[in-house]
Amino acid sequence: MPIMDFLKGQFIDVIEWTDDTRDTMVYRFERYGNEIKYGAKLTVREGQTAVFIHEGQLADIFTPGLYMLETNNMPIMTNLQHWDHGFASPFKSEIYFVSTARFTDLKWGTKNPIMLRDPEFGPTRIRAFGTYTVKVSDAGRFMTEIVGTDGEFTTDEVTSQIRNIIVQQFSQTVAGSGIPVLDMAANTGEFGKLVAGHISETIASYGLTLPELYIENISLPPAVEEALDKRTSMGVVGDLNRYTQFQTAEAMRAAAENPGGGGGMGEGLGMGMGMAMAQGLAQNMAGGGRPSQAAPPPPPVEHVWHLAENGQTKGPYSRADLGRMAGTGELTRQTHVWTQGQDGWKKADEVQELAQLFTVMPPPPPPAAG
Repeated sequence: MPIMDFLKGQFIDVIEWTDDTRDTMVYRFERYGNEIKYGAKLTVREGQTAVFIHEGQLADIFTPGLYMLETNNMPIMTNLQHWDHGFASPFKSEIYFVSTARFTDLKWGTKNPIMLRDPEFGPTRIRAFGTYTVKVSDAGRFMTEIVGTDGEFTTDEVTSQIRNIIVQQFSQTVAGSGIPVLDMAANTGEFGKLVAGHISETIASYGLTLPELYIENISLPPAVEEALDKRTSMGVVGDLNRYTQFQTAEAMRAAAENPGGGGGMGEGLGMGMGMAMAQGLAQNMAGGGRPSQAAPPPPPVEHVWHLAENGQTKGPYSRADLGRMAGTGELTRQTHVWTQGQDGWKKADEVQELAQLFTVMPPPPPPAAG
């Protein structure tokens, strides 16, 4: 075998990278002695960018496609090597494949609570967490600013810094929004867009962009959440007086259905009576410790009357109507009357309430002298 054929066989002439991981952002193509055969084939797939580093300098960047590594498509490398178009020897260079696909479902969250002034609760603290997506937008800048000479660069090596930027920007955005904590859940989408927009401006200097950011939850301290739960429970209960009466009635019903369960009956009655006593105590305290005044009785119900005359029923008439009729003679002591609750028809002078109508009237005049 000629010596030149042997040397040519030592050089790699196909350069490509297929990624089976989901977190590798940069991969350095390994080869013996860093020697690349002149005229080798370079395959850059969709979602990748190939970066050539020669003698410590960024030489060329190749976007997706199939390339023959020759002087006519590597002008920068040609200038560095002082090649002419007839030079066909191998060259030494480092090749890095940079993934330009989106890295999704990356986690972020607040390590410490964020202090803010809420319009409803006053000074309070909140926590938040969610996910985001990052993408390499400038492979050359990303290599020079972040990666350096790392042979295999993963998302774990950059996400910590991005999380810190997200938390800082989220804190500024939420604290300056003036939106009440209870309304933040309805605005997480807008918060996410604002935060992602501001962060993309910051990490653009790293050659990165943040296409998406999601806020999955905004939470309050446990003590505040417990107080809110109690407040919500009060709103569900509604009228506390009626709720207490209902609880008492339920306890008594349970005791009646289980007469043999003395313990259960006692507990049910005790619960209902205890709540009733607590309500009464609260009312006394609200009234300065004085016993509450009894409510006045309802006003008496005024009766209406029916009259029987010549086999016909007339009415109904109020007592005032009957008073006027007694004055005109339409109602006499012998007129039969009836009202609801009365046992049958009675003469007007037999009903105490109506008999009074005739006491102010003079008796019938004596008969004329004969």
